[in-house]
Amino acid sequence: MPVSERVLQVEADGGSRGNPGVAGYGALVRDPATGRVLDIDAAPLGRASNNVAEYSGLIAGLTMARDLDPAARVHVKMDSKLVVEQMSGRWKIKHADMQKLAGEARAILPPSRVTYEWIPRARNKDADLLSNEAMDAGAAGTSWVRSRSGIKVTGAVGGAETATAGPGGGVAAPGTAVPDGGAPAPALPADAAPAGAAGPAGVGTPRRVGRLHHVEIWVRDLAQARATLGWLFQELGYAVSGEWSEGTSYQGAGEYLVLESGPDVAGEGHDRLRPGLNHLAFHAGSRADVDALASAARERGFRLLFADRHPFAGGRSHYAAYLEAPGGFEVELVADPR
Repeated sequence: MPVSERVLQVEADGGSRGNPGVAGYGALVRDPATGRVLDIDAAPLGRASNNVAEYSGLIAGLTMARDLDPAARVHVKMDSKLVVEQMSGRWKIKHADMQKLAGEARAILPPSRVTYEWIPRARNKDADLLSNEAMDAGAAGTSWVRSRSGIKVTGAVGGAETATAGPGGGVAAPGTAVPDGGAPAPALPADAAPAGAAGPAGVGTPRRVGRLHHVEIWVRDLAQARATLGWLFQELGYAVSGEWSEGTSYQGAGEYLVLESGPDVAGEGHDRLRPGLNHLAFHAGSRADVDALASAARERGFRLLFADRHPFAGGRSHYAAYLEAPGGFEVELVADPR
């Protein structure tokens, strides 16, 4: 995906009253050129530590930035020295929970497009207010309500359009549908709109709802999965975006994939024939590309399924290789139609 010249600024915060205690996060995306707030998010986290809340705020902010413009560069400002230094790679991440959260954050956008800056708490007031709203909601046993927030969305991506007031005091970009009594959906890139989507008077309403966000695959043998499935993901164009003691994430053009192991993984291993996920299918290029990749995969221990019908096991017009990785997980490599 081409990198946009646009820069989005994420401001994030999190807190815990008791550490661990009642916790919540807050985050916003700002246009650094105009100072306008493009999107906001906050949520109570139940009982959690301050560090978990801070990382949760970062993840929410990066997710909003990606949804607003997946090609933009992002500059993150936080008053958590720990998160900023760890995500910048200057401090090691020793705690397993923090490793996982950092890996999730790195999987949202290519790390090369994200920079981090520590700021004093006094310069992070908007995100701090959002996180306190979330903690207040958690203490009261309720949810954070966007339309009641003290921070309002005041602009659209690119600054070309000024947002207008929506129901409940919320703000919506022109042409953006606002649910009755609810908050406006964030402005999104045009390529996120599903086919046929349209708003009032034929105005397009870009949405990401329904698109795949990520897939998390639990494995018994992480080293084996990294060497087989992880290898295949990278051959297909995914890039390692996070790695911790119990997992690795692989970033695609929008979605990301996770391989994870650890004490919570139960059972003897994956069985593609049991109820649940049977396989993942990937576009793999030309027929020659599929053949070459399938051959290389078999050298790494993958087993060719439905060999008697290969490469048309899915039908006479469907050229594909069905492969079972060591550990039992199935992938399908699909050739582009001729």
